[in-house]
Amino acid sequence: MNQVEEAVEDVDLLVVGGGKGGKTLAMDLARAGRDVAMVERGMIGGTCINVACIPTKSLVTSARLLDRLARAEELGLAGVKGRVDLDLLRAHKSGVVEGMVELNYRQFIDSGMDFVLGTARFVAERTVVVELADGGRRVLRGADVVIDTGTVPQIPPVPGLAAVDPLTSESILRLPRIPERLVVLGGGYVGLEFAQMFTSFGSEVTVVDRAPGLLPGEDPDIAEALVEILREDGVALRTGAVVESAGRRGRDVVVRLAGGEEVSGSDVLLAVGREPVTAGLDLDRAGVAVDARGFVDVDDRLATTAPHTWALGDVAGSPQFTHASLDDYRVVKENLAGGDRRTTGRLVPWTLFTDPELARVGLTERQAREAGHDIRVARMPVAAVPRARTLRETRGVWKAVVERGSGHILGAALLGPESSEVVATVQTAMLAGLPHQALRDMILTHPTMAEGLNLLFTKWTDTA
Repeated sequence: MNQVEEAVEDVDLLVVGGGKGGKTLAMDLARAGRDVAMVERGMIGGTCINVACIPTKSLVTSARLLDRLARAEELGLAGVKGRVDLDLLRAHKSGVVEGMVELNYRQFIDSGMDFVLGTARFVAERTVVVELADGGRRVLRGADVVIDTGTVPQIPPVPGLAAVDPLTSESILRLPRIPERLVVLGGGYVGLEFAQMFTSFGSEVTVVDRAPGLLPGEDPDIAEALVEILREDGVALRTGAVVESAGRRGRDVVVRLAGGEEVSGSDVLLAVGREPVTAGLDLDRAGVAVDARGFVDVDDRLATTAPHTWALGDVAGSPQFTHASLDDYRVVKENLAGGDRRTTGRLVPWTLFTDPELARVGLTERQAREAGHDIRVARMPVAAVPRARTLRETRGVWKAVVERGSGHILGAALLGPESSEVVATVQTAMLAGLPHQALRDMILTHPTMAEGLNLLFTKWTDTA
């Protein structure tokens, strides 16, 4: 241990893991003149850029265009056809990812941080040994330490599943082939995006989920509207289905369900959640506790159980969205400077990038009623928005929950085209404390999807 102590390199801030929050904090403080080291074991730029948000949304773009081309005659275009070229599809996805990885790497270097490519493990409080990717090792100690190692796809302990070589949300992005028949285990955000995407690419897709209905956290009317769209697009859905085992029958993967039923396909994709990257970090040697699932135990300031040691992003149990990790960066940055910023009460939106999109912010109708709010509910079909008609995409429904007395918006679910953009307007009104009348009466550009907010807040499901 004396040799380790002699070799230690002290820095102001040591970031272990280069996810969105960690890398932003590292670059920010390095540019401010602080001595910062960031250790990343392989994914320059983090999970989002390499194997999550960016590559998946690049492929979603391709799938949407393919669907539009299939309906080209509706838009007055004859003889327009599209087909998947796997090499071109890989090149499109890889080009977007590689460009962002290169941009991130340049930003790391230009910030002045010490970017260390290697695998870290803790040997003492605020001290790690890093096995460098190119050989050798370094020992780093931070006056403050931030853990941002993220999550990886979860492999459920289903008998026989590992032996059938299942795809994950990361490995399927390498696009080894377009599966002829794809069985998706898990009907959450990840599973549904991939299910619809690969249906567009020509796969026969079946989604298997143990919950009695998809998106159980959403109001039933919104979830059912999305289910209708997915089925219309050709996605087969098996809900309330418990997987008991998996195996092969010839070239097929066979998934056996409770009750004796079987679902088979050429490939199976696991989309049942993600687990934290904490095994192998030796966090106990740093005095950092984890919960029963392995996520780093933090308080609402994102402080861990060890002094001057913080965690943010997915590994800290924050909502598993890149934008939540970015806000974690704001929390930790302020607290490192002596502030008292907290994660409680945050208004975190999300978008399911199906086609059309489902965007959500704030409370559902069910949550609002359970919390004791006296509410009104506004609801309308997307077909009522003129812009949806010009896009030839009128499927979906918008819904908002409003506090009756004050008129404040408690939450909204927008299932329709460009909902990921429109939801930001609703979120802004909520953060500003504006009543729903502000959106009802706002002069919005015509024809846009956001203009539909003028109409939504006149479509009440009650008559009061």
